[in-house]
Amino acid sequence: MNQQTPLSTVDRNAADYATLCAVLRDYFDGLYHCDTKKLAAVFHPQATYANATEGKLLKLSMDEYFPVVDKREPPASRNETRRDRIVSIEFAGPVTALARVECAIGPKFFTDLLTFIKLDGRWQIITKVFHYDLME
Repeated sequence: MNQQTPLSTVDRNAADYATLCAVLRDYFDGLYHCDTKKLAAVFHPQATYANATEGKLLKLSMDEYFPVVDKREPPASRNETRRDRIVSIEFAGPVTALARVECAIGPKFFTDLLTFIKLDGRWQIITKVFHYDLME
């Protein structure tokens, strides 16, 4: 009888960490190129986008957010230097994670808190809460 050894928690977390890094690369690429098809693959269809940087709550569904992205001029078309990085990834459990990332688009420097869920073996962003500062 051939029995497979289940992945240890450390191995599972290492595999999930690598997968989340790949998803975040697609997230950064989607933002840099304003590619909503790529973004739709990393966001859960019921995900929420929210911030209050300007003093009032801005909360959008993906159906509201993607048209905003479609109307933007892609940073790639302006040959902007990419300034995106993963600050941290933390696991709350086997199907829940939080990533803190940073990126710059135009004059804005963003700190994004991205909550992930893993459904059907796939990690997707379920909430994007962010703050931005204007760069000088």
